[in-house]
Amino acid sequence: MANLLIEIGNTALKAAWSEGVTLGKTFRYQGEKLFEFILSLTEKEKPVVMAVVCVRPLSADEEALLRPECRHLMVLDSAHPDILQRYGLPDYLSYDRAASLIAVRYLFKGKACTVFDFGTTLTIDFIDADGLYRGGNVSPGCRTRFKALNRYSRALPLLNTPERVPHEGHSVESSIEAGVVSGIMFEISGYIGARSGNVVVFTGGDAIYFAKRMKNSIFVVCNLGLVGLALISDDYVEKNIV
Repeated sequence: MANLLIEIGNTALKAAWSEGVTLGKTFRYQGEKLFEFILSLTEKEKPVVMAVVCVRPLSADEEALLRPECRHLMVLDSAHPDILQRYGLPDYLSYDRAASLIAVRYLFKGKACTVFDFGTTLTIDFIDADGLYRGGNVSPGCRTRFKALNRYSRALPLLNTPERVPHEGHSVESSIEAGVVSGIMFEISGYIGARSGNVVVFTGGDAIYFAKRMKNSIFVVCNLGLVGLALISDDYVEKNIV
């Protein structure tokens, strides 16, 4: 029985088919026709469970559009808090972030973990060895920092994330590049040092970019949120579908 997992973030949609907790083919879409893209995934096969996690609440019309495309529609957003409450996570967490933490507890069971999610925001979360959530922090993501410097200072240009970063800047451009990337690296090092015994997990769009700059041993799981959705969907199937 195949399930369809959909993660709607701030800048892109990610989706994957799953059998149990195993992910199959994954998809990424960046555009305005999100629901047309989702419907294209279900043209040939209807999933048993369609699990949708979204950074904003889905409208009634959007839910009505998706419901005929599957046997069971499971929505995880602020309008549907009941599902994630079962997993012992605080209700202030965004639901994509919570799905990632459910995946971490499964993949690194019995290990204390520090989880970095590099997206529009940079989130840092802490799980203890018993799987209990110990809090977390939020700061601007890498591209958000570049945009903020340009937006709030008329003198500074808008730059893209550079592949090579100098230790010190020797121009306006290289100073911005070094300041943003080095600043995030110092943040990462500080959090890792504060909990030096924790397993370190990177996920999100810029995870590989920063992983390449690390000297510490880390794990990169690019589709961590989708893994969490697979676990939630599989649990739902076992408990609710005969």
